[in-house]
Amino acid sequence: MSAAEPVLEARDLRRAFGAVQALGGLSLQVRPGEIYGLVGCDGAGKTTAIRILTGLMAPDAGTARVLGQDPLGSAAGDLRSAIGYMPQHYSLYGDLSVAENLRFFSRMFCQSKQEYHERRERLLRITRLAPFVDRRADALSGGMYKKLALACSLLPRPRILLLDEPTNGVDPVSRRELWALLFELVNEGMAILISTAYMDEAARCHRVGLIHHGRLLLEGSPSELLAGFPQLVLEVEGPGIERAEALLATHPAVVTSSAAGPRLRAVVDANRAAELRQALEQTGARVRQAQPSFEDLFLTRIVAGPDATSAVRAEQETEAGA
Repeated sequence: MSAAEPVLEARDLRRAFGAVQALGGLSLQVRPGEIYGLVGCDGAGKTTAIRILTGLMAPDAGTARVLGQDPLGSAAGDLRSAIGYMPQHYSLYGDLSVAENLRFFSRMFCQSKQEYHERRERLLRITRLAPFVDRRADALSGGMYKKLALACSLLPRPRILLLDEPTNGVDPVSRRELWALLFELVNEGMAILISTAYMDEAARCHRVGLIHHGRLLLEGSPSELLAGFPQLVLEVEGPGIERAEALLATHPAVVTSSAAGPRLRAVVDANRAAELRQALEQTGARVRQAQPSFEDLFLTRIVAGPDATSAVRAEQETEAGA
């Protein structure tokens, strides 16, 4: 990953819609050759942050910078070709074909015929849409539609790409293909900010910001965040699982628990893990310690509530100062 200066930056962004505080002081930076994942549940403030950074919305307070410039300032026109933006919801013309959508957006970007044809051929190749150029956008599958929207946003050769939950509702094969394309783009030096609620996608990013109620709770590389996970994770299965589930629902050592197929998965206080494990084994269930995942991180910090988050952060700060 590049150590260059950030090309996209948010500083203490704040935005409210009536009584709803969408952003409550969000700050982040994205550098060239980096995929930054803005991870959070619905209503966390991801879309609002992206719209402000693209210049589609003004913040109530704080600043946004794209290539060092205000996206709503005097340089807004020059920045448009440097920013590729793919909104969460439908952004194409459904009654136009793949080729017609690409041509329409190329005209919006004032591209010459030669430049358009060069970009068109490469984008059709890397998105694998060449066999479908005559198909209407509203007749494409969900994954193909998203790849066409991405191709349209890439027409002007942007330096920065902002993607608002691009794989929402997309099948697993298309998700994998889209991520392969994103890695190809960052290898060419592009900076990518992607919002997602998928924990497996968070693990693919170079850096992740976990956002909740418009605030960044945690930030770092996936490996750093998981290495700093202060609790233990236990997996429970076997004949005593029903009694084990009832125990997990009431035991004070449990931070959060959930079903994981035929097993139960619980994040527990490390200081009381041995006590809990013994109680679980007495139910007849089999218990083993597991590696924490991004889903565990997400559930612990958000579903368990801000008090758990504050306790964890205080614990980490205490350990760092020791």
